Order: sequence, then structure tokens, then C-alpha cells
Amino acid sequence: MAKFDFGHWLRWCVVIGFSCLLLAGCAVNSSAGKTLQIATEPAFPPFEFQGKGGELQGFSIDLMNAIAVAANFKVDFQSLPFDGIIPALQGKTVDAAISSITITEERAKTISFSRPYFKAGLAIAIRADNQNITGFDSLKNKKIAVQIGTTGAAKAKSIPGVQIRSFDSAPLALQELLNGNVDAVINDAPVTSYAINTGNLQGIKIVQQLLTEEFYGIATAKNSPNLALINNGLNRVLRNGTYSQIYQKWFKAEPPSLPVKSPFENQTTTGAPKISTSIGVILQAFPTLLQGALVTLQLTILSVVFGLIGGSLIGIVRLSHIAPVRWVARAYVDFFRGTPLLVQIFMIYFGLPAILQELGFTFSFDRLVAGVIALSLNSAAYIAEVVRAGIQSIEPGQAEAAQSLGLSSVQTMSYVIFPQAFRRMIPPLGNEFISLLKDTSLVSVIGFEELVRKGQLIVADNYRAFEIYAGVAVVYLCLTLLSSQAFSRLEVWMNPVKRHRKYDT
Repeated sequence: MAKFDFGHWLRWCVVIGFSCLLLAGCAVNSSAGKTLQIATEPAFPPFEFQGKGGELQGFSIDLMNAIAVAANFKVDFQSLPFDGIIPALQGKTVDAAISSITITEERAKTISFSRPYFKAGLAIAIRADNQNITGFDSLKNKKIAVQIGTTGAAKAKSIPGVQIRSFDSAPLALQELLNGNVDAVINDAPVTSYAINTGNLQGIKIVQQLLTEEFYGIATAKNSPNLALINNGLNRVLRNGTYSQIYQKWFKAEPPSLPVKSPFENQTTTGAPKISTSIGVILQAFPTLLQGALVTLQLTILSVVFGLIGGSLIGIVRLSHIAPVRWVARAYVDFFRGTPLLVQIFMIYFGLPAILQELGFTFSFDRLVAGVIALSLNSAAYIAEVVRAGIQSIEPGQAEAAQSLGLSSVQTMSYVIFPQAFRRMIPPLGNEFISLLKDTSLVSVIGFEELVRKGQLIVADNYRAFEIYAGVAVVYLCLTLLSSQAFSRLEVWMNPVKRHRKYDT
């Protein structure tokens, strides 16, 4: 009979027990080491914003980091524009989003929300010297600035006779008010109060708060497994006092009580859109998109005309024999070609009025004027180089022959050099026209409702990003194809050789 080895048996018991503990630990900490990509728009202080060193700060950022610690996962923040967050969640390019997203019934049909983490509301902000607006009822027939896709934008639509200007972020809407281009801003109350109290927006006051009672929630895609994980961490943070500490840090007050569930957590989605439904969405949006296309064409034509005039003059000056004049023209071209058009639009529309008002001048820009000026100045820099190259491509003997016939320098340029050069400029000018046609989309940042902004406003209502932006792309494609054909015909008409060859065939 074999002898019982107690030591060997004890060693096996220890190994098996230790293995069970490891398996239990893995089961309990299944989310350990997991990284969630969290979308946010860092332009909404004090909730989400960038600090002086570029790091993300704010109440929402601190709360999300605390939730990650409590639920044992890691966070990778992704900066996205607010109106792009819900499409990103639908496409599952991010795992969740914390960006002061108000829980609404319509949004709950498209995405899922955690339990509420903040109680908020809307506020009406006006200039400090405005005595006419005293509350929501006095906003009738006024100009209102809002952030696109927010509950403030939805609330503004209910005002009779209102003119709404939509901006990509709350700071831009408040800057529009500060510059005197609108009568009021409807925005989240905590954000507006923070901007005024920190001294960054002097000359603005709040006349009414809490037009509605709203709750912010952390958003995920429908049926996302991350929702339970986030809710678990949020519950722990609320229970252990961490939430109260973060709230007091940013708002110097005790936090209010919050619901334990999302108000619309039982909302159901309609599922993946059918092809027939998608086509219907595009067709329904087309009349609005065509209105935006007309505005786009208006901006493009005006900007090209002024850009062509200015660019031609600058291109000729670039060939001047006077060195200082030539250097100034070169500096202009380098500046406008070397800086982003978007920055130039911001400088002209928001920057110039702010600077002039600080100097004591009352000044504001009409959006159309500001957009045309920015696009024309930028276009002129590129056209100037096209004109310069076109003139230099003409053989010097042409100018010598004209001068031998007694023509002056101005007459030589007007009747001999420039007409020939212009024919050679048509292809690059056509390219510049098409580029400018697409660049008009950048004017949407100052609230101009051209083609892209019209599409954004539609998406903010129906959350059908793919279909609407596909419609926007189709309209742009049609415009660029028509423009390309028009310049091709102009090139043939301006070239006698090609014109006669066409007629001979």
C-alpha cells in the first residue's frame, strides 16, 4: 500500500488555491487595464477646456478621471466638435462622451446615457448696457446667438420672429454678443456664469436663468457594454464623496441631489436606416441644401471678382522695378498664403471689432461683408502669383514690339501683354475658383448659413450625419463640375486657335 505524502498534498492544495484566487481576481477586475476613448469638446469652461499648458481641465474631466479610477479603467480623451460627438458615438469611433451633453428624449432615441451627473439649465445673456431685454418673453424678433446642436439652440427656435446665428462653440457665441452683432445668447447657465465671473467677458450680464431644468449625462452608443461600467464608477464616486469634492472645487457650493436613472433610459432606437429611408432623408434635405448652395455661390462669385481685381494689381506690382513696393506685395502674398484661411476669418470677424471697441470705436461686421473680405484677401494672394507667372510667360519681344510702335507701358500691359497672359491664366484661375468654392465652407464658423452650415443644422436635428453630408458632397460635386465645364468653355472661347479648330471639326 502506497504511503500518504502529506507534504506533497499540501503543496498541491496551495497551488490550486492560489490559482483560484488569480482566476477570481481576473473575474472581478475584468475591466482592469481597459482603455476607453472618451470624446469631449474642450471649449466649454468650466466643464471642459484646455489649460495654459494645453492639458484638459474642467469639472467633467475631473469627474471622468475619478470614474475611471473607481471602475478600474483608463481614459483616452478625444477632442471633437460638439455637433460631431453623437455621429461619432453612432459610428462607434469613440466608446463614450462627456461634454456637457444634455439628456433629451430625441438624443436618447439615438444614443444611451448614464445616470445624470449634473443638474443645469439655460441662461439668457445680454450686453450690460442693454435695458430692453428683461427675460425670455422680450426676445421676440431679436437676434440670438447659440451653439449648434444644443438645447439652447432648440429653445431659441420657439421664439417668434427670432433670427438665430449658430456657432461651433459657446465662446464664439458669447464673443458675437460682446461685439454687438446679436442681442442675446441662450446658453448653459453654468458656462455663461463662469465666463462672466472669471472676467474674460466683461460687459455681459445674465437676465434670466434656468429657463429649463436639464441634466447632463455621459453618452455611449446604444447597447454599449461600457455603459454599465461607467454607471458603476459614477455610483461609487457619488457615494464615497469624491463627486462632492469635485463639485465644490469648481462651483464653490454643495451639489444638488441627482436622479438615479436617466429620464429617458427606456427610449428605443429605430435600428439601422434602410436604403429607401436614407434616400428619403437626403431628398427631404435637398431644398434646404440648395438654399445653402445659393449662398455658397454668392460668396464665391463676389470673392473671386474682388480677388481677381486685387490679385491682378498685386501681381503687376510684384513685377515693379521699385524694390520697396515689390517687397510689400511679396509680404502680402506670403502672409495670406502662409496662414490658414480659418485664422484669417477669425481675425477679421471677431478680432478687428474687439480691438477697435477696446480703442473706443463702435464697430461691427456684417457676416457677408466679413466673409467676402476674408475670402477675397486670401484669394487675391493666390491670384497674384497666377497673374505674375502669366505675365512673365509672355515673351519680352512682345513688349519691345509694342513700345516700338509708340505704346506706353500702361498701354502695352493693357492691350498686348495682359490679354495674352489672361488666356494662359484661365486654367489656374479655374482651379482657384473651385478651391474657393469649397473654402467657403469655412465661413460657417462665423454663423454664416452656407451649404455646410445648412447640413450641420439638419444633422443637429435628425442625427443622420452620413445621409446629410453625402447630400452636401453631391451638391458640391455638381457645383465644381459645372464650374469646371464653364472654365473649359471660356478657355476655348478665349483661344483663337482652339476656337477655329473646334469650328473646323
